[in-house]
Amino acid sequence: MKIAVVGATGMVGRVMLDVLAERKFPISELIPVASQRSVGNKVSFAGNEYTIVSMEDAIASKPEIAIFSAGGSTSLEYAPKFAAVGSTVIDNSSAWRMDPDKKLIVPEINAHELGENDKIIANPNCSTIQLVVALNNLHKTYQINRMVISTYQSVTGTGKAAVNQLSFERSNIPGDKVYPYQIDLNCIPHCDIFLDNGYTKEEMKLVHESRKIFGSPELAITATAVRIPVIGGHSESVNVSFHSEFEMEDVKNILTNTDGVIVMDSPEREIYPMPFHSQGKDAVFVGRLRRDESAPNTINMWVVSDNLRKGAATNAVQIAEYLVKNDLINTEVVSQTV
Repeated sequence: MKIAVVGATGMVGRVMLDVLAERKFPISELIPVASQRSVGNKVSFAGNEYTIVSMEDAIASKPEIAIFSAGGSTSLEYAPKFAAVGSTVIDNSSAWRMDPDKKLIVPEINAHELGENDKIIANPNCSTIQLVVALNNLHKTYQINRMVISTYQSVTGTGKAAVNQLSFERSNIPGDKVYPYQIDLNCIPHCDIFLDNGYTKEEMKLVHESRKIFGSPELAITATAVRIPVIGGHSESVNVSFHSEFEMEDVKNILTNTDGVIVMDSPEREIYPMPFHSQGKDAVFVGRLRRDESAPNTINMWVVSDNLRKGAATNAVQIAEYLVKNDLINTEVVSQTV
C-alpha cells in the first residue's frame, strides 16, 4: 500500500523509515514528505533512494496511511487534507491528542478502540507512552490512585539541534543553543514551555494524556520533567499508589508478563535499566522495583525507553500494523488512483 511519511528528514521521521523497514511493513509505494526546502532531495529506505515530495503532491497521491512527525501546526493544517482524500493519518504531534473526537492510542492498551471512521489518530507523547505501557496491567489489577512522576529526558526529544548543542558543548566548539543554559554537565528542569500553573507543557502532557489513555479523567497525577545530557532515551522515576493491596512478587510477575516490557531488576547485581540499554530498542525497561515504606499500597519504579522508538516511531508503526491487520484501512484510496 501507499505510505506517506510526513517529516521524513527529521529525527523521528528517519527512525520511522527504519522501523517500517525493520518490521517489513507492506509498502508498495513510499512517499517521503518534508518541508519545501527539502523537496527533491533523497532519503534512503530499505536499500533504495526515494525523492522527497511536497505536501500537495503527497495529498494528490492519496496514500492509504500518512504517518506524521512534522510538528503541531503542520498537522493541524494538513492532516485534515489527507483525511479528506481518504488517507488515515497517524500523527506524532500534540495537535490532536486531547481532541475529544480523536483517539489517543498505545496499541498494547487501547488499539481496540479504533474503527474505520478514525481518519486522524493521535500518537501520545514519548514520556507518556513508556509510562502507560509499564503501568497498564498494574492499573487493571490494583487500580492506580495517584502517581508522582519525575522524568529525566534525552536531548533527542528536542531534536537534532539539541543533539548538536550537546555535541558542540562536549567538544568545546561554539554553536547555536536551543536550551537557555548549557546542557552538557548539567540538567535543566524545563521541558517545553511553562504554563500559568507553574508546570511545563511536557509535565501536563503526562497528566492529561495518561488520564485519557487509561479512561480515568480524575486520576491524581503530578509530574516534574527534566532535560539531561543523554541521547539514549528517557528515564522516569515513578511513585504509584494503588487502591488495592499487593505483593511485590505479584507486581514483578505482572510486569514480566506485560507485552512490550522488559524487567531489569536485580539491584544486588547492579542490574537496572539505563538509557544505555534502551537506545535503538522498542521495549520499555522497568527496574528498581520496591515498596514505598512511607505510604500504603505504594511502589517506586524506574522506567526507561528509547523516546525515538517506542516513544514515537515504533508506536506509530504499531498503530498502522493494527489498522492493516484488522482491515480498518480504506483500500479504495489506492484503487481510485490507479
